[in-house]
Amino acid sequence: MKDSIGLGLMGLGTVGGGVLEVLTQKAEELARRVDCPLVLKKILVRDLGKQRPPATPTRILTSDFRELLNDPDIDILMEVIGGETDAFDFMRQGLLGGKHIVTANKEVIAKHGAELMRLAARQGLDIRHEASVGGGIPLINPFKEDLAANRISAILAIINGTTNYIVTRMAEDNMDFAAALGEAQRLGYAEPDPANDVEGIDAAYKLAILATLAFRTEIRPENIYHEGISRLSARDFRYARELGYAIKLLAIAKEENDAIEVRVHPAFIPENLLLAKVGGVFNAIQVEGDLTGPVIFYGRGAGALPTASAVIADVVHIAQNVRLGLRPKPQVLFSSSKNIMPIEQIQTRYYMRMTIDDHPGVLAQISRILGDHSISIASVIQKGADECSQSAEIMIMTHPALESAVRQALQETRALPVVREVSNLIRVEG
Repeated sequence: MKDSIGLGLMGLGTVGGGVLEVLTQKAEELARRVDCPLVLKKILVRDLGKQRPPATPTRILTSDFRELLNDPDIDILMEVIGGETDAFDFMRQGLLGGKHIVTANKEVIAKHGAELMRLAARQGLDIRHEASVGGGIPLINPFKEDLAANRISAILAIINGTTNYIVTRMAEDNMDFAAALGEAQRLGYAEPDPANDVEGIDAAYKLAILATLAFRTEIRPENIYHEGISRLSARDFRYARELGYAIKLLAIAKEENDAIEVRVHPAFIPENLLLAKVGGVFNAIQVEGDLTGPVIFYGRGAGALPTASAVIADVVHIAQNVRLGLRPKPQVLFSSSKNIMPIEQIQTRYYMRMTIDDHPGVLAQISRILGDHSISIASVIQKGADECSQSAEIMIMTHPALESAVRQALQETRALPVVREVSNLIRVEG
């Protein structure tokens, strides 16, 4: 039995600072849980000359990864530098060098997680990534262990706090997208370049991780259709509310008959659902299991301390095994027999908003095109006419229809001389 567990921390930004704070402030409590001290041996940073808080242990800072890799007293490497290339290379080298890995890196796990897990298994090591999805919300271990007896059929998730803050402000305060994004940036919820968040890329990384665990099939980000929130208008939120819906950027994964659909996009969801009430920067993940029924995980999906909580939990888990000399449990076993369904093959309901000429017979032309593609109209609502321009705005809600049919029908609708603009198309879930 080891009398201490050595740690190496890679990255000292927002999350790395949170990890250092927890390791420092909770040192005695963590030592009791592991039954020996956790000793931080080295911290990898990019710039040794950067100004840092007075409490930073500068004597253990280094800009050379090899100092962590070659230190025989370091048992566990914690990766919180972010990005893909360097982080993946450090994790891979760490495993080859006999180090256990804890990471918060959603991009690396989404793109290379299966490869790293196979390498860890060959090396008799552990790689854990609870912090890669949902910040401090316990998700990865429940998917691996607590829900293991279930056949999971669906995941519906709000897993990007930035976009959820933006759509909450648009819904509650009648703000347009640009204003809500600007406010999120001023408050530090959105990056100066917000594309990864607002275009659904971040949520696609996280959904790839969750769907891989849920369906025991390797699902990569490029398998996931993603669409962002930049086309949403304040009026879409008003109309949704009038119809009894909320709009959320939803990450969706479903399995039926060994076919898996995975997609990220704005969606209408009934306002009486719990997911519809998740506001601000909070995340919520609803999982449908055949034994449990619906289960919802809810909490802060980002931030220094929530994310550090997940990182340290993984460190404690590995440290307990290292202390006792135990080998890690086998990682997820993947099936290769399941197909990923292209977005064109999904079926759901749709909301369409368009501006048309305010003349008799226009709706009949649109209805004929939709009917030709087997798209059944559930309701049509006109939201007012402009006498000066002789135009009107209409909303169409459909019954379930095939995505490819809807796309073709809208392409033909846009070509009608009486249709001035197809302003938005939003899928309806729940």
